[in-house]
Parts: sequence; structure tokens; C-alpha cells
Amino acid sequence: MNKRVLILCTGNSCRSQMAEFLWNHLGEGDWVAESAGSNPAGYVHPLAIAAMKELDQDLSNATSKHVDQFLDQPIDLVVTVCDGAKESCPTLPRVAEALHWPFFDPADAEGSEQERLQVFREVRDEIRARIEHYLANPDV
Repeated sequence: MNKRVLILCTGNSCRSQMAEFLWNHLGEGDWVAESAGSNPAGYVHPLAIAAMKELDQDLSNATSKHVDQFLDQPIDLVVTVCDGAKESCPTLPRVAEALHWPFFDPADAEGSEQERLQVFREVRDEIRARIEHYLANPDV
């Protein structure tokens, strides 16, 4: 049976969306990843879509979701990827393990579109490295 991971962020528009798609890819069928937010933005950031497209991951149809829709569901792992989500998300009663991996919010990046896209790439790659490390060392 697949393990379930829920990745939480405040807006569910950048970091958690990238993490969801990366985890589903890197988990190689052993994991089902979903993402949600405590205050969903209602969209997925266009630069998150662009950064993931570079890895052949298509987020163009992804939607931001509210954490409340996962309250009654059994989840093996919850990962918060921003401090705001750690503080504001409700306690999910059916969670086996919770981790906090804060990443810079790439939506806060300034500069030209190319400079901001570079920040999205860097955050995407940090998230990917963290997931790869966890999947290789789940007990650490």
C-alpha cells in the first residue's frame, strides 16, 4: 500500500505545489503526494509552473486546495514548507509523522522575470534535494 504525504504551505501556490509534483515523481509509485494550504491563493504561481516545466513536470492544471479537505484522511507524513503553515494549519488527527522543512518563498523574489525564475529554480532544487534525502534516509 502506498504511503501518503501531505505538503502544507500557507497559499499552496508555489513551494507545496512543486514539492507535491516532485514527491510524486521521486517516490516512484511508493508514495502519493498531495498539497494544501491554510489560506489557499486560488492559483498556482506561473513561475512555479515554468520552473517545474523545465523538469518535464506539468503543473498547469494544478489547483490550490485548503487543508481542511484532508482533516479526516489518514496521512503517513505531513511536511510543512513554510513557517506560516506550521503555525496556522490545524492539527490533523490522523497523521503518523510531521516534519517542518522551511524554504524561502520564491513568490517574494524581486527583480526581472528571469531573476525571479532563477529563485524559483533554486527553491525547487532545494525541495528536490530534501525529498531525495528523506526518501533515501526516512528514519534519519
